[in-house]
Amino acid sequence: MTSVGSLNGAGTAAATLPPRFHTKVEVRWSDMDAFQHINHARMVTLLEEARIPWLFLDDRPTVALRAGCVLADLHVQYKGQLRHEDSPLDVSMWVSQLRAVDFTVAYEVRPAGADPLSRPAVVASTQLAAFDIDTQRLRRLTTGERDYLATWLPD
Repeated sequence: MTSVGSLNGAGTAAATLPPRFHTKVEVRWSDMDAFQHINHARMVTLLEEARIPWLFLDDRPTVALRAGCVLADLHVQYKGQLRHEDSPLDVSMWVSQLRAVDFTVAYEVRPAGADPLSRPAVVASTQLAAFDIDTQRLRRLTTGERDYLATWLPD
């Protein structure tokens, strides 16, 4: 289940928030560690799973990135714990930087049912670069890819 747009607590557009793609990600029991919160490596996987409906589905202008996209940089900050009972996690994403061959995705992760303006439990970013598998080199983003990604940049 996904939705688009920015919402404040009253359900109206908030001018201060960038356009965001929202999706729900289910937490698996195996995502938990001995301390009963989501393990760091599993959180990175959950972020990856959140990107799929936004960027890699067949009807997206960025679908070609499925065949060639590399993770160039990753930052994850934990502001609070997330546990299995917080599922499905609400993940909001937007593009914080867009360049010729790469872009940076910003994330906020909240427990199920949390106010969209509440403090996120996880704040993260991933720098993704378009990659040509055949030549083993970075490639420029296409006009269609850039135009789609630009719609998710803050104003």
